[in-house]
Amino acid sequence: MIRILLWHVHGSWTTAFVQGRHTYLVPVVPDRGPDGRGRARTWDWPDSVHEVTPAELRDAEVDVVVLQRPEDERLATEWLGRRPGRDVPAVWLEHNAPQGRINDLRHPAADRSDLTVVHVTHTNQLFWDCGATPTRVIEHGVIDPGPRYTGEIPHAAVVVNEPERRSRVVGTDLLGPLSEAVPIDLFGMGTADLARRRGFGGAEDLPQDALHTELARRRVYLHPIRWTSLGLSLVEAMHLAMPVVALATTEAPDAVPPEAGLVTNRLDAMTAALRELVHDPDAARQAGAHARKVALDRFGLDRFLSDWDRLLDEVTA
Repeated sequence: MIRILLWHVHGSWTTAFVQGRHTYLVPVVPDRGPDGRGRARTWDWPDSVHEVTPAELRDAEVDVVVLQRPEDERLATEWLGRRPGRDVPAVWLEHNAPQGRINDLRHPAADRSDLTVVHVTHTNQLFWDCGATPTRVIEHGVIDPGPRYTGEIPHAAVVVNEPERRSRVVGTDLLGPLSEAVPIDLFGMGTADLARRRGFGGAEDLPQDALHTELARRRVYLHPIRWTSLGLSLVEAMHLAMPVVALATTEAPDAVPPEAGLVTNRLDAMTAALRELVHDPDAARQAGAHARKVALDRFGLDRFLSDWDRLLDEVTA
């Protein structure tokens, strides 16, 4: 059993990660801000996840640090009194697809021999310039929510956080044109104002289990995001047995098979596919069944945890 220090940065990803056989130390600060959110409030985490204060970390036994942001390395050095990668083993988990000019996509952990950068998609590994730093791809895994799909509501579901701030990155500008084809229900943090102004349905910031239930009631899952590693909500929708209509960007063309719906950069084709799936429940259900099979085979929790166990054993040996 390994004692792992990591920050609560990405709730859905961390929920899968902490299902393993290890002990997980999660920093907590008084305001539960970005430096220490502590345990999740809207996800179900096991008892092996322990909140630790900065003062407690000074004497804590830590076998490996999972860094996810540049500030994590600074905080770990300050709070542990040990430098990740030098005084304590470390890996850098990169959730995000890089932003900027292709020739300028240098990773903050580039050219380091004291840690490994772990990418969540092959697209990320391709685009990030990590120099001589060893890299590994460990694709997403999720806890199977079960095949909840009913498709009883003939709408398209979209999950995105902060759609107005992130704007074109997450395809907010595409929602209006696509909603002319089928009604859209919008879910995620910071969606309420946009949904109210645009006349979208949905709900903001539901607990994960309730979100899964509500998504599965919609006829089709719409993924309009231009640039992302691979949205965990997309993987979860596939587990729910939802058919998918997605932009053919980043990892989506490799993750979503043709039988599961449509992946394309043609908005006219997306519009036609949305209409077809919404108006043909049998075709939607068949496509969703294909989506679920692929999700279970490729993004299952057992595979995800096994991949991480192999890497953690390597870096702590």
